[in-house]
Amino acid sequence: MSKARMAWAPGRFEDLPDGSDLLCVDVLGTQFTVRWGRGVPLEQQGSMRSAWARCASTEVPLAPLPVEPTDAQPFSASVTYRSRNDDAGTFRLEAASFEELAENLTSRLTVAAILANAGVLTMLHACGVADPATGAVVALVAKSGTGKTTAVSVLARTYGYVTDETVAISRDGSVMPYPKPLSLKQGLGKAKHQLGPDELQLLPAPSKLFIRSIVLLNRVESAHPLAPELERVPLADALLALIPDSSSQAEFARPLQSLCRLIDTVGGVWQVTYSEAGGLPAALEPLFQPQPKAEPEWEAGPTDEVQSGLILDGWVRRTAAKDAVSIGSDLLVMLDNEIIRLSGIGPAIWEASASPVALVQLAEDVGRVHGTPEGYRHAVAAATEQLIQKSVLTEGGE
Repeated sequence: MSKARMAWAPGRFEDLPDGSDLLCVDVLGTQFTVRWGRGVPLEQQGSMRSAWARCASTEVPLAPLPVEPTDAQPFSASVTYRSRNDDAGTFRLEAASFEELAENLTSRLTVAAILANAGVLTMLHACGVADPATGAVVALVAKSGTGKTTAVSVLARTYGYVTDETVAISRDGSVMPYPKPLSLKQGLGKAKHQLGPDELQLLPAPSKLFIRSIVLLNRVESAHPLAPELERVPLADALLALIPDSSSQAEFARPLQSLCRLIDTVGGVWQVTYSEAGGLPAALEPLFQPQPKAEPEWEAGPTDEVQSGLILDGWVRRTAAKDAVSIGSDLLVMLDNEIIRLSGIGPAIWEASASPVALVQLAEDVGRVHGTPEGYRHAVAAATEQLIQKSVLTEGGE
């Protein structure tokens, strides 16, 4: 998707008979105006207005309006958008069926809004529900296809519906709601059906929301229903689970430290293991209450600038990292969008390789930290080779 400003044909709201073919929505602060192609009947346009009603924009339609789509395929739409930071753009969608068009639209709106908020909001790939009285939000993190939509469909009959896709958290802990249509599976190979939260009779969330708890969803198959079980997740394991399901977290200046601070504010990360979603409302009830705060378990790891220049053959240097945190005896390092867990002698190798170092000297440096039992040089060499393969270390002579 291009975020550059593109040439649009002139369009005015008054050029449309009654504006009925426009859908205007606000997704995490980005304003979208959708104009349907002529192949989309009024009934289906109306169904999308109902499905997106809780995201309806209070702003006037963006000018210039989207141009009327050309129907190369039976169903089409043209979209303009503008974010809070004034990024703007346009894109078109075409599909063989209305269901496919509606699913593609939901996906593109979500992606555009996430890109607009990269490095500004922590965006967990999660469903979210809120206490109707306090606005406390529980975010339930899971990968696509692992039960988020089913879980939120059940939970939001007791708690307010925040989102089934992205829990967006500001630095002060406030949550921006994204009460989008729920994407319901229709069968293998079929597009997901977009059904609005009002049609599913999901409770609305309060206007002011804040993050209270973060939970990993762990749905298991069982011949007999299992009562949901809550357990705390160790911090290192929580980071390893959350980073792949945190959209654009790498855009923060210190992505791991930022996420650690968020985890500290909610008193740690939980996991709920369950087989049927029906038991989740009661099981999660304690997590809407304030959680005991503990002393931080982490420290900022060494991420000083590595020396540039040639690395001699037989020498190594650690790769430049976006962030690193020490948790107990482990060191978690973030390289681009990947997080690597260094245990055992791994942290000592990382510490010793800020500047190019010969393998013989590296073994000596590690030995001063961990001792020099028989075979330790071989162990350091083997660990170094593994870290080179994982791109944690850069090898000279290449």
